[in-house]
Amino acid sequence: MEEETLTPSSHTGYTNVYQLMSWKKYKEALIETEKLLREDPHSPDPYALYAQICVLMGDYEKAQHWVDEALKRDPEHHLGWYVRVSLFYETGNEAAFHEAVREALRIDPYEAHYYYLQANQLNKKGKFKEAKEQIGIALELEPENPQYLSILSYTEALLGNDAVSREAEREALRYGAEEPIVLMYLAWSAARRGDYKLHETYMQSAVRLNPDEKQYQDEYLESLQNQYVLYRICLWPNKLFRKMKPWQIFVMWAVCWLLFKPLVFAFIILHLIAHWSTKAIVHVKIFGWRRRRT
Repeated sequence: MEEETLTPSSHTGYTNVYQLMSWKKYKEALIETEKLLREDPHSPDPYALYAQICVLMGDYEKAQHWVDEALKRDPEHHLGWYVRVSLFYETGNEAAFHEAVREALRIDPYEAHYYYLQANQLNKKGKFKEAKEQIGIALELEPENPQYLSILSYTEALLGNDAVSREAEREALRYGAEEPIVLMYLAWSAARRGDYKLHETYMQSAVRLNPDEKQYQDEYLESLQNQYVLYRICLWPNKLFRKMKPWQIFVMWAVCWLLFKPLVFAFIILHLIAHWSTKAIVHVKIFGWRRRRT
């Protein structure tokens, strides 16, 4: 997940660090931040900034250390709490995330990114209506943010509101047509609406804009996989399950297992064949047929 950034100061040194971060030159940014630490070891700003860079680099253990140092110096430091929330979100520590985001919102209730992260969490848990409420709050604070508009499009698609999803999609493209993460959300949205060609188009553009990001590469390959009818047929039950409550899914599988056990086995086998055969076809289509040399 790509991170937004908060700037703790207009000081030239901080401006240089954020410029390096925008270029994804994180090691150089750390070196510049270390200079800020030496200049003002009592300020929480450079500690929080150092932690933020560590999160972007995926070094979560160091990020935890540095954000703790920032919050020791100022328990209500905005960037410190922003980084702490981001850290728990990225590491999947759900309980700690919810605790941190509650405190962060108490300190800074106007930080739209917190509502966006909560919407993402709720979508993952299938709570689409609640997710829509959270992203709605984020958009009240930042109505032209393309990332928030793109997740709104995706959430509306999850709710089956295709027309509203397309409207949010158009707004997201208006402000962020060249942002890979926006295009990925819009690709997911298109796939949920059954527009697999548009799904592929968006992911192809995302990969073009950021060819080194593995998630975009994987999502692009999956978008190509979706072009095969057999694969989409096997995915149909997954779409049905997303509309059902957990107890309904359990009852349905129990009934199918008791009454149609051979068909359940056949479906599982067909699903595996469809998944791996189309994956292999796509791999050959993209990378070619590579034979191991002896």
